[in-house]
Amino acid sequence: MADMPEMDELVLVTVKKIMPYGAFCSLDEYAGQEAFVHISEVAPRWIKNIHEFLHEGQKLVAKVYHVEIEKNQIDLSLKRVTESERKLKTEESRREKRAEKLFEVAIKIAKSTKTESFAARSALVQKYGNVIEAIEAIGEKGEPALAGLKIEKGLAASLREVASKNVKKARAEVDGILTLMSYAPDGVEVVKRVLSSFEKPSGAEVQILYLGAPKYQLRCVSDDYKLADKALESVVGSIMGAAKESHAVAEFARMGA
Repeated sequence: MADMPEMDELVLVTVKKIMPYGAFCSLDEYAGQEAFVHISEVAPRWIKNIHEFLHEGQKLVAKVYHVEIEKNQIDLSLKRVTESERKLKTEESRREKRAEKLFEVAIKIAKSTKTESFAARSALVQKYGNVIEAIEAIGEKGEPALAGLKIEKGLAASLREVASKNVKKARAEVDGILTLMSYAPDGVEVVKRVLSSFEKPSGAEVQILYLGAPKYQLRCVSDDYKLADKALESVVGSIMGAAKESHAVAEFARMGA
């Protein structure tokens, strides 16, 4: 039996068979193991026709909410996946596929044996946790990233070459639309104070773009998606709190949500 996913784990799935009451999916990261998503877990609202939401072959991000190891039963939910979780999982999958491809290219260039490639992978995973972090570290730091690792010299050189040419520091960006207005006599000043009420978050850049009163676009940019997402939540929390204290009217909606 393939390994089972854990409760609340985000998984990549492919819709295989659609029934009136739900859909059977294969878990892409668990050797195609079968899981089921009930129609009540597809969307946050009542669904009359499941085919309006799902089609066979569709790739989705789902959340595991029930596992019975004895019965080999895995139940999934689509509606419990937030937009930020979906984006994070999708980005992680993209990075993983790219890192694996670059690792294979390095092996071909170095004409490494299976033993050499296996030893290199094991050394990289032991130090960095996975191939993604390893390849990105090599691309950013070069030779120091391989210091102390028992990797065949030709393969080590190929890894440095491939990573340096193909790995670029990714910038993660999360956005949302803020609607902010004040009916106070000094409403313009109130809005300015509210918009400047937050502290600059660590590890992320904050941008406020004026879209035309009363709308503003909040954007947080970072080298890491989690940091950008956390920064946006912090900024929005501060602004909403300041708006309430100033008796201003504020609403916020994430873009793409």
